[in-house]
Amino acid sequence: MERRGGRAIRRWGTAVIASAAALAVAVPATTAQATEAARGPSGVSAKGAYLLDNGTNKQLWAKAADTKRPMASTTKLMTAMVVLDSRGLDLNKKVSVKQSYIDYTARVGGSKADLQKGDKLTVKQLVYGLLLPSGCDAAMALADTFGTGDTTAKRTKSFIAQMNKKASALGMTRTHYDTFDGISEGGQNYTTPRDMTKLARHALRNATLSTVVKSVDTIQKAPAANGRTRTYYWNNTNRLLGSYSGAIGIKTGTGTAPGRCLVFAAKRDGRTVVGVILNAPKRYPDAKKMLDWAFRANTKVTWRQLPKGTPQD
Repeated sequence: MERRGGRAIRRWGTAVIASAAALAVAVPATTAQATEAARGPSGVSAKGAYLLDNGTNKQLWAKAADTKRPMASTTKLMTAMVVLDSRGLDLNKKVSVKQSYIDYTARVGGSKADLQKGDKLTVKQLVYGLLLPSGCDAAMALADTFGTGDTTAKRTKSFIAQMNKKASALGMTRTHYDTFDGISEGGQNYTTPRDMTKLARHALRNATLSTVVKSVDTIQKAPAANGRTRTYYWNNTNRLLGSYSGAIGIKTGTGTAPGRCLVFAAKRDGRTVVGVILNAPKRYPDAKKMLDWAFRANTKVTWRQLPKGTPQD
């Protein structure tokens, strides 16, 4: 998602990137180049990509791995980890939904968990709302709760500072956050495929995060403002889940400048492979090609269709 003119835009633009490779398309590939191409998946549409063996922490394949690009809602993976890595975390702590969370999401046109004012959700439930339907309202609720300061603006700003601090601690040297949800006010929200893989690997070590991101859907009940119980039905925007055998997450992201992004992981025969795709016209076929290459497989896939009303993130 990208903010423009006071609102978020989900239409597609065409990015034209001049590169040495693009200028030299007429030059025949050398034997060394052909050999190198054979060492990775072919036909990956993403402008930036990275593939990692999670167990050995070894690079399997990369494409423009260190080029900075906007990351859209894959930002929310860091939002989740700042919360889940918090000292003394109480996942059952109740958070009351404020009207400001709802107003913010409407103003920027962001994807939402459709939180309702006055409902009291636990931190863990908000993490589900953050990562499955990619709720910007849930992101703001968490940033407001886990930030410091005497106003929502100060608390969310301090939370973003925590995101950058964690990125630095994880060695994400070419990453910067200026938003808690991926909707960038100043255009300074970016990462690289290699950096994002470092975050994904860290995230998968967290049991709560791993459970949440591999969930195709969830039903969560919360006390409503009127004293009744409200039921939230959330579907995961990640179509690898329920489609690709062994898929275990992790997070989608979509926007005008970022294009379609995906942080993903799959496990087969005790081996876990983690991948990142930034700005990919065909992110799910790309992910399949990358995973099949890593697993030396030819997986038959029928892509899961998202239920009506699920955010197309």
